[in-house]
Amino acid sequence: MLTGSTKLSIEERIAAVGVRLTPTERRIAETVLEDPTLLAFGTVSDLAARVDTSRPSIVRFATKLGFEGYADLQGWVRQSVAHQLATPGQRIRSSKGLNPEVGQTIEQAIQQTLSALDRDTLAELTKPLIAAESIWILTGETSRAGAYVLLSGLSMIRDGVRLIEPHTFGRDLSGASKRDAAVVFDFARYRRSSILAARALRDLEVGLVAITDSPLSPLAALADTWCELAVPAVGPFDSSLPPVLAAELIVLEMAEALGSKVHPRIDRLEQLWQKTDTFLDPHP
Repeated sequence: MLTGSTKLSIEERIAAVGVRLTPTERRIAETVLEDPTLLAFGTVSDLAARVDTSRPSIVRFATKLGFEGYADLQGWVRQSVAHQLATPGQRIRSSKGLNPEVGQTIEQAIQQTLSALDRDTLAELTKPLIAAESIWILTGETSRAGAYVLLSGLSMIRDGVRLIEPHTFGRDLSGASKRDAAVVFDFARYRRSSILAARALRDLEVGLVAITDSPLSPLAALADTWCELAVPAVGPFDSSLPPVLAAELIVLEMAEALGSKVHPRIDRLEQLWQKTDTFLDPHP
């Protein structure tokens, strides 16, 4: 392993050996430079498939950069990416007040979400949910607002919708079966509990729908159906708007797909709200 210059970036390491790279290795380098998360989260096979080359070529590329192999290179890149994925504490200390471009950033995120979740994609995402006996919802921290919106909306139109809490997912999932479906929200930095619960559901043959941020997300590999959302940083934290909008669109698609089947449930809810005096009387 190259130990002398641990602070070099991946760009600097590639530049240092650029003249010695073969044409295939140059293609690998170009792909890696375009998207460093390929190295951080992908396997040798993932990168080889993206570049249309062989696994040994990827390993040789890693050794030419000064690493003992692909795993050694990946570990180093993950540390680098982790530093680039600034923590809330780092962001808030570097913040100089409200970014004047934050409105534009949010508008772009909303438009990207609407583009990613077109009607065909929504139909594909909701198909396993419509037929499911129970729907399980998993989430990381950034996407928690979206998970609650999905829980609230789906619970209005059907039974058997449950949000799994990290500290009780073992107990909660004991009742899951292959007749069920699950929606898993999570974005980098991925929560260990979300991934573990998703794996447990997959082992139980529960259909998985993932809302995540990259084809190299651990959830993309686990899920039967998934979509990719762009989640921008807003101040010290990642925006909750894309997962919230995604949840609202999924609920809308579900309601339209179920049609008149949801009417009796909504009517019963309204009657219960009235009987329990749930809402303030606007005309006391």
